[in-house]
Amino acid sequence: MIHIYGIKNCDTMKKAFTWLDDHGISYTFHDYKKLGITPDKLNEWLKTIPLNKLINTKGTTFKKLTHEQQESMHDTSQAIELMVNQPSMIKRPLVEKNNLILLGFEVNKWEDFHR
Repeated sequence: MIHIYGIKNCDTMKKAFTWLDDHGISYTFHDYKKLGITPDKLNEWLKTIPLNKLINTKGTTFKKLTHEQQESMHDTSQAIELMVNQPSMIKRPLVEKNNLILLGFEVNKWEDFHR
């Protein structure tokens, strides 16, 4: 089973949902806005994804942080705390399948991942 994490109204998420639906791929969706995210899940992801890749530094949520908060993102525990409190700053979509993780939406990577 494929689990996809993100925010329902995000344009990139909409592209991902459309791609999955067009390819007849079943999935479950975890909406950060409604369900939040746990520190344990973030720590699990950080075993394979570098912190600087997991955080969406181009998004408005990150840009609205104070300079001090942005700088604190270099510390894993502080970054996790901020991501739990403001999950919109987590890059999306994040897909889990068979203990593998795919971050972001790029068609060629998705085609390889879902074979």
